[in-house]
Parts: sequence; structure tokens; C-alpha cells
Amino acid sequence: MTKVGAPPGLTRDGLAQAALTVLERDGLAGLSMRKVAAEVGVKASSLYWHVRNKEELLDLLTDAIMADAEPPPREGDWRSQFREYGLRHRSQLLGKRDAAKVVAGRLTPGPHLLSLMEDQLDRLCEAGFSAADAALATHLLGTYVQGFVLQEQAPLSAAEAMGATRREAALAAGDRLRALAPETFPNLVALAGELTDPSMETRFEFGLDRILDGMAVLLPPDR
Repeated sequence: MTKVGAPPGLTRDGLAQAALTVLERDGLAGLSMRKVAAEVGVKASSLYWHVRNKEELLDLLTDAIMADAEPPPREGDWRSQFREYGLRHRSQLLGKRDAAKVVAGRLTPGPHLLSLMEDQLDRLCEAGFSAADAALATHLLGTYVQGFVLQEQAPLSAAEAMGATRREAALAAGDRLRALAPETFPNLVALAGELTDPSMETRFEFGLDRILDGMAVLLPPDR
């Protein structure tokens, strides 16, 4: 709802969409109150009717990033559903520029995020997890996905930062490991391929499955 006295036509939803546009164009480092205001055709001071500072703008932006996230179907067991949640969250963050940098660590009470959290908790409680375990599991999933994407989107090395593909940078790292003195680094030399060959999808799903393995032991024996 627009506050009394606020600039006509300027809403929190419109502000969030403008922030998304600036984020996609300029990245998080280039996001500013001034640029968002220009996107909606007002002065920066007009934004303060809706947000007090850039941090509150980022709260709005966090929820806007999750606006088109769709929960997985309620098909299969809790594990397959929760696994799909992880896969979708990663895809969501990878699909928007700097999205992981915005949402990582934030717990904002926006309608889209709240709806997703409620749905996750409902599925886990229905599966037999205690309320406390269900709450911690939702936090764990978000933390893992966001942290993984942050690492995934960071340059693997100077070579990637300067224009090489991630695959090229990984292969170069593998070659350097194989060239180490085997008498000093026998495991690094022997496992150079295993350390550098797997795709990010393989790495992500390995970690996700291990989280699910750990969650499974929390269920009552009859579940």
C-alpha cells in the first residue's frame, strides 16, 4: 500500500521491480538508491517513503528475486521433494545476476519467501520431522544452496577472472596438481582428476544428497 504523501504511482512492488532491473543491468556493486529512483522516474529522496535505506531496499529485492520461484509438486517422498527444492533454488539464483549475493544470509518477511518457507515446513512436518528439526533443515538447505552458488559464481582462479572458461581453469588446476612432486603430495597427484574434473552440477548434487542422508536419520524409525 502506498503511504499517504508518497509520490503518486510509486509502490513497494514497483520499487522492487526497478531494483531488479538495476541489479540485472549493473550488478549488486552498481545498485544504488539513485539508480533505482532514476529507473522509476523520481528523485532518490522519494524512495524513503517506502524504504529507509539501501538495506531495506535489499530486503525488498530479496523477496522480489523469489517471486517467480515455484515449489516442486507434492509427488514422491519427502526426500525427493526436498531435493527438488534444492535444485530449483540453485537454478533460481543462477538465473538472476548476483541473486545469491543479495539473498545470502537474509531472512526477510516478504510474501513470496514466507510462502516458500511455509510450504517447506509443512512438507517436513508431514513427513515426520520434529518442529525444531524441520525449522533447522529449511535453514540448512538455504544456507547450502546460497553458499554453493556464491562459490560457483566466484572466479576459480586468475585465469577465469581474465577470460578463461571455468572448465579451462579447472583443467589448468588439474595439470598443476599432476605436476607436483609425488613423494610430497602423493594424494594430490593421484586424485588430481577427481578434484578438478566433476562438473558443478555433480558437486552440488553430491552435497545435497549428503544433507538429505543426514536428515533421514532424524526421522522416527516408523517413518
